[in-house]
Amino acid sequence: MVWGFWEYKHLNLCRLMNQPANKIDSTLSEIKSFLDENAINIDEITIVGATKNQSLETIQRALDSGIKDFGENFLQEASKKIEALPNCNWHFIGSIQSNKCKQISSMFDWVHTVERIKVADKLNQYRPESLDKLNVCIQINIDEEESKSGIKIEEAEDLISSMMQFNNLRIRGLMTIPKIKTEEVDQVESFKKLKRNFYDLKQKFPFLDTLSMGMSNDYKSAILCGSNMIRIGTKLFGERT
Repeated sequence: MVWGFWEYKHLNLCRLMNQPANKIDSTLSEIKSFLDENAINIDEITIVGATKNQSLETIQRALDSGIKDFGENFLQEASKKIEALPNCNWHFIGSIQSNKCKQISSMFDWVHTVERIKVADKLNQYRPESLDKLNVCIQINIDEEESKSGIKIEEAEDLISSMMQFNNLRIRGLMTIPKIKTEEVDQVESFKKLKRNFYDLKQKFPFLDTLSMGMSNDYKSAILCGSNMIRIGTKLFGERT
């Protein structure tokens, strides 16, 4: 059976209608209520919608609800979305392959996963002069898990110092994905550890202004520990299919 444009469009609309109609808005309302309860200005927190495997229609709905920042893990999937929605702030939040640096640097506004000087060099080299500086965060493996990318927190100072030579990059701060722990107190300790080190680094690098940590299951703890950028996927959009 051959499907035409309108059949596909109708099918996509039906899928969207079968999702909770106000999931995005209700999640944003929940986040705002949490911030209000803790006397935190919502303008101080950047919500990055993690849109891996999400349709353009769903991203447009989030955009209409007020989300302006979106995060993608894979370059090929992201390129079509960025082309269709160029006026958003696009964040690359996946692992970086050296041979993808040129495309990543020319397409995205933010990169959260820098962990090697070689990658930083390539991102700087390939950033088009017509674009603003590329915002970058250093990925920290705060719990030193073998299965995760990122550097040890003790290595961050040297990497930032080395990256300051790159005129096309704007070093914004640190990003982490801590180990999922059964006890909230243990989860909070990982966030607190990164916060302490972030403010230690700010003593030497006062331009640092971004602590990117916290996702759907732990954003509240992350914010209370100093995060000002959270990456929310499942809670906004539902389980990926």
